[in-house]
Amino acid sequence: MGPLRTAIKEACEKTVSVVKFLCVLHVTKNYLVNPVMTYGPSMLPTIDLTPNIFLAEKISTRYGKVAHGDIVVHRSPHNPSKIFTKRLIGLEGDSITYVSDPDNGDDKLETVVVPKGHVWVQGDNKYNSNDSRNFGPIPYGLIESKIFWRVWPLKGFGSFEKK
Repeated sequence: MGPLRTAIKEACEKTVSVVKFLCVLHVTKNYLVNPVMTYGPSMLPTIDLTPNIFLAEKISTRYGKVAHGDIVVHRSPHNPSKIFTKRLIGLEGDSITYVSDPDNGDDKLETVVVPKGHVWVQGDNKYNSNDSRNFGPIPYGLIESKIFWRVWPLKGFGSFEKK
């Protein structure tokens, strides 16, 4: 019985170590930092067309510590399974003036006041971005995280705040 007992004890210890590691991974990804992959033209020229991988932190969004100019990851107000990366332009109470239809060449300006509990997000590429100019202010609760570090491509590796 000695060798069997030793093997069982060793298996239990290794299982506990794996479970602890998975718990730390779960807490880190869901509550602290998660990887975000972005692609597409909406954030040109800040984020290029090729796929980029960033680290995004979730603490500041949870405590309302986002500011104008932050690049945030948020869920679509129309289809919550879709996730967008946009620049935060306005917080609640801000008055935002924007070109309503830049594609048409008509520079008609519209002004909106961001309601309580909402934010205004826009892509840096005003000609090709699905953002608050299309769907209006979004509830603050749809913001998931704030981008702070570029991981890939390696040529841009490093801090990515307020670029």
